Amino acid sequence: MMIEDERRSTMFDDTNFNIPPNMVHSDPNFSSSSAASAYDYTARNSSFSAYDDINRHSCEGSPLMMSPWNQPFVNNCPNLGNETMSSQSRPQNSLIGSLVREEGHIYSLAAKDDILYTGSDSKNIRVWKNMQEFSAFKSNSGLVKAIIISGDKIFTGHQDGKIRVWKINSKNPSIYKRSSTLPKFFDIFKASMKRSNYVEVKRHTKALWIKHADAISCLSMNQEKELLYSASWDRTFKVWRVGSSKCIESVRAHDDAVNSVVSSVDGIVYTGSADGTVKVWKREQKGKIIKHSLVQTLLSQESAVTALAVGGSGAVVYSGSSDGVVNFWEREKELSHGGVLKGHKLAVLCLAAAGSLVFSGSADKTICVWRREGSEHSCLSVLTGHTGPVKCLAVDKEAAAEDGGGEKKWVVYSGSLDKSVKVWSVSEMAPELTQMALMQQNNGGFNWEGIPSAKY
Repeated sequence: MMIEDERRSTMFDDTNFNIPPNMVHSDPNFSSSSAASAYDYTARNSSFSAYDDINRHSCEGSPLMMSPWNQPFVNNCPNLGNETMSSQSRPQNSLIGSLVREEGHIYSLAAKDDILYTGSDSKNIRVWKNMQEFSAFKSNSGLVKAIIISGDKIFTGHQDGKIRVWKINSKNPSIYKRSSTLPKFFDIFKASMKRSNYVEVKRHTKALWIKHADAISCLSMNQEKELLYSASWDRTFKVWRVGSSKCIESVRAHDDAVNSVVSSVDGIVYTGSADGTVKVWKREQKGKIIKHSLVQTLLSQESAVTALAVGGSGAVVYSGSSDGVVNFWEREKELSHGGVLKGHKLAVLCLAAAGSLVFSGSADKTICVWRREGSEHSCLSVLTGHTGPVKCLAVDKEAAAEDGGGEKKWVVYSGSLDKSVKVWSVSEMAPELTQMALMQQNNGGFNWEGIPSAKY
């Protein structure tokens, strides 16, 4: 039985505003005619609050108190120069485009081979190619909170607690068809026949263990074992076998909403939660039976853990928190704490890792670019341009860099609650921030006219 003796919430402090302590959920339903709720820019912080009804679910958010992103925009990006913005002429870390579709806040991104998928609270998943809208498909219900790509399938996690699976048409790649919804109706019907399949999800309420009882916050895929992991605000993560589309395990992982799950190498799975902890789980298999057991708790703090990422082929684990800090641990040192990265004024909402780089997006509307060299990290850039909190990130190799030129470059996509996706070119060879700041002074202001933009 869940016992909720102690109820707490997280407060963010800034020179311009204070968020009231009863703001405890991350994704209420927005009205496009009004500012979003002040707590929506975070991953879900805490379901504990002295002001909350104990039985209230995450989708029943509080009204707007104040909007942290209705602040004057200060632009400090380097000058981008000419309008053509070719990969040879633009600076090493620069904005190369902006995608705007006036239909909702951007909550999820996924990118592969120059194809970008965007999810929003409009329930639409849009497909972009070469910065142009290429296709779109729509779910019947549920804000799109997570997207991952696996072969010719797209998996989307939703506010209604369901996972939807989409398949790309082999003859026409612009056509997407929903192939299933997880859990499947037949599996729900079959499980409902046994009383033992019902578990308590909140006080005096039971539900089937194969179903999430609250919003899905994150998805992760283990390609080798063909296992899909889903994290939820219902405090569990679930494991799905992709081949059979069946839920094979449900783990009550945390004392509060699970904001992130990452499947890594050697059967290791990491979870981060609004209860302030980061946990390490080990996958064990006996025959067809798969079980995950808790191995270690890496972090236990007051601030909610909002995002996780694994870099260096599983060598380093990063966690972002509502206090604006990124912690990291090194696997070769038995997951000992490596240090903290401090580059944000407000909550870290998303993380992504690629090559030697780590990207952190924040409620302060910026993206910090960090480069790892051994155990040391240096800040290469602070990417600015969004007018709302940066909610999600996706990274893909830049086409020119794949052709073999010495410099490794990445295309970084950032989705924001300002309803836009910005596209950045980032190099691993870029100078550190102190040198970049000097370049900004020498180059002057930012030329927005030189940025291509797809607007609808």
